[in-house]
Amino acid sequence: MPLIMRLKHLVLLLLVLTLLGGFVLLRLAPTTLSQAPPISLTTLTGERIALRSLRGRPLLVNFWATTCPACLEEIPQLIALHRDYAARGLQIIGISMDYDRPDWVIAMSRSLAIPYPLALDLQSDAAAAFGDVQAAPTTFLIAPDGRIVYHRAGPPDMAQVRHLIAAMLAPTLARSQ
Repeated sequence: MPLIMRLKHLVLLLLVLTLLGGFVLLRLAPTTLSQAPPISLTTLTGERIALRSLRGRPLLVNFWATTCPACLEEIPQLIALHRDYAARGLQIIGISMDYDRPDWVIAMSRSLAIPYPLALDLQSDAAAAFGDVQAAPTTFLIAPDGRIVYHRAGPPDMAQVRHLIAAMLAPTLARSQ
């Protein structure tokens, strides 16, 4: 086969693979939401949390799984966010994916001493409400007024998340002084 024909086939193959990869990414990425959905979650401790009740403070929602290596890598960073900003108003909620076994979530919560609330999403209601989340980790940062200001399927950019949280909490600090 002449070199030109092989190059044409290679370019066609690369185009098909690129399109297929783009389709997969679009399917796994949550749809674009502008506002936090009006859902309630039940935490591992039995507490019922309505997202609307958290208005007025920044909220980070993290979909995760005990079987997800990237999720396990980011948990110490989320614990650090909680340690650094919870007293100033940040709320973090971890939501386990529907395929995650509840006993594994409970064991992981205890073994890592996760200080923020965790909820099970056994029926995928929360995932559906947040735009059909399919991949873990997926993170949403919600402003005090309920707007979603950041979301990422995959590990979040913690420097950017910290910057956004600090900016949201800055007006709170100014009012309290």
